[in-house]
Amino acid sequence: MADIVTPEKRSLMMSGIRGKDTKPEILIRKALFARGWRYRLHDKRLPGKPDLVFPRLRAVVFVDGCFWHGHHCHLFRLPSSRIEFWSQKIGRNRERDIEVKQKLEELGWRHLTVWECALKGRTRLPIVDVIDRVADWLESGKGAAEVEGERDGGR
Repeated sequence: MADIVTPEKRSLMMSGIRGKDTKPEILIRKALFARGWRYRLHDKRLPGKPDLVFPRLRAVVFVDGCFWHGHHCHLFRLPSSRIEFWSQKIGRNRERDIEVKQKLEELGWRHLTVWECALKGRTRLPIVDVIDRVADWLESGKGAAEVEGERDGGR
């Protein structure tokens, strides 16, 4: 299927997509801050420049978009145009995510991924539940974890 916009317009649209300070990320940040959590943003000294860094806890939080990171949910669908390009791009993003998380673990850091589907779409959770899960994970000292939307009518 051909793209319905010109290549120039598509390029302009794609350049407007943010890599940090996204709406889901800001939503999580503000809710955690309101609960008294303090963090650093996008620390360049850590692999992957995590969205939220809690140095005292040696914990990081990534707020990932389901499309860009190829999450297995209803928000991800491979585009029908330029299939090879998108398969490679999203595949490389997935590989990079794995590499970054392995490096963080080697450095003694814990990581949590909050998926976009937990915050939007038909599988979204109440924001209070998402923040509760993030806060519980931070306090628990547990290793890697994820927060994602509901599946098949509940968890």
